[in-house]
Amino acid sequence: MVEEYKVQLEVFEGPLDLLLYLIKKEEVDIYNIPIERVTTQYVQYIELMKMLDLNLAGDFLVMAATLMMIKSRMLLPPEERPELEPEEEDDPRWDLVRQLVEYKKFKDAAIFLEGLEDERDGIFGREGANVALEARPDMALRDVSLFDLLSVFNDALKKISQEDLKEIFAERFTVADKIEAITQRLQREDRLSFASLFTELSSRHEIVCTFLAVLELIRLRQIRAVQDHAFGEIQVTRGDAE
Repeated sequence: MVEEYKVQLEVFEGPLDLLLYLIKKEEVDIYNIPIERVTTQYVQYIELMKMLDLNLAGDFLVMAATLMMIKSRMLLPPEERPELEPEEEDDPRWDLVRQLVEYKKFKDAAIFLEGLEDERDGIFGREGANVALEARPDMALRDVSLFDLLSVFNDALKKISQEDLKEIFAERFTVADKIEAITQRLQREDRLSFASLFTELSSRHEIVCTFLAVLELIRLRQIRAVQDHAFGEIQVTRGDAE
């Protein structure tokens, strides 16, 4: 569909980040993960990333296989489950839960320390002057998770019928076309809704090109995607916007 253009992102987030994102989004207990629901959504995100030719790390596929194995074990009565190692618990999810809890502790600590570093970087000690520095360039994609962007992209795709004849006769767009359109729109508007970029689109091809254009502009730090709160509406601003 978009063979002429592939977006190569730096390493963004890993499989545990995606699981934590889904757990938080679904507002479920990390110690009691609804494995069937989470597995289904996890696989959907994997398929979206494969469709977009993102640099999908092999760890994502390994985690998908792990989730499928846990799901299959939980569908069996306890007495029919494969024999486990002595140290493994009866609940097939428990080893994954331990990994997630431990990872979340380190991730939260890293975010806290990074916040302190950013705060410290924005202060000059001489004469007690406090000067706020510009955001660090490598923070461009951290404003909004890639998974947040994929969620909106998935919603846009769902609105396009699989048998929609408009796809057959659709005007052929390129990622470059969409980069120019988004850039021009942001010259007229300081801030716009990310979802609004897909509102008038009528073909799957155009939606994919638009999404890849957003990822490329974020990678180039020409735009930022931000949220006022977790899972809130995503807003797109110019990269130099405050």
